[in-house]
Amino acid sequence: MIGNSWDTILKEEFDTDYFKKTINNVKEEYKKDIIYPYFDNIFNAFKYTDYTAVKVVILGQDPYHGLGEAHGLSFSVLEGIRKPPSLRNIFKELKNDLSINEPDYGNLTSWAKQGVLLLNAVLTVKKDMPASHRNIGWELFTDMIIKKLNEKETPIVFILWGSFARSKKQFITNPIHCIIESSHPSPFSANRGFFGSKPFSKTNKFLKDNNIKEIDWEIK
Repeated sequence: MIGNSWDTILKEEFDTDYFKKTINNVKEEYKKDIIYPYFDNIFNAFKYTDYTAVKVVILGQDPYHGLGEAHGLSFSVLEGIRKPPSLRNIFKELKNDLSINEPDYGNLTSWAKQGVLLLNAVLTVKKDMPASHRNIGWELFTDMIIKKLNEKETPIVFILWGSFARSKKQFITNPIHCIIESSHPSPFSANRGFFGSKPFSKTNKFLKDNNIKEIDWEIK
C-alpha cells in the first residue's frame, strides 16, 4: 500500500476489519463529495517518511479543507497555494527560533524527507467542512501509528501543538523519546504559548544530544 517498511509494520493493521471498513467508507465519500487530499495523496506522510527514518513527529488534527490545500502532510501546502494562518505562524516561530526567513511557499516535503513525520490524526476531510471525517476510523489507525513509533528503539521527538495533539501523550510512554508541547499555532491560540516555545531548536538539541543528525528546517 505504501511502498516502504510501513507496509511490514502495519501489515496486521491493514488486515483488520475496522481498517477495511474505514477505507471502504472513504472510497464511498470520494464518489459522492469533494474530499481532500486527493485519494492518491492520503498516505503521503508515510510515503515520504519511512518508519525506520522517523526522527520527529509533528501531529495535526485533520487536513486543510480548502481547494488544493491538503496534500497528505500535516500543516503543509503545495507551491502556489496561499499559506494558511497556522502555517504562517509556524514560520514566524521558525524565524524567531532559528532566524530562518519565511519561505515563499508552504510545502514541507523537505522536512518529511529528513525524517519529520507530518501526521494528521484524521487523514481525509470534506471540502469546506473541517473535522467532517472524524470518527470514521482514522483515529484508530493513527493512534496505532503513534503506538508503533513509541516502540522504536531510537529516540523520536514528538511535537504536540494544541490540546488535541497533547491528548496523544498517553501513547508515548517510552522514556527514550522527547515530547515538546505548546498551544496550537492557530491565530486563536498562538499567543498563549506557541510563540516563543522554540520547538525547532529544542528538537535539534535533543537529536544532537542523542547523536542523531539534526533537521535542516529551512524550506527547500
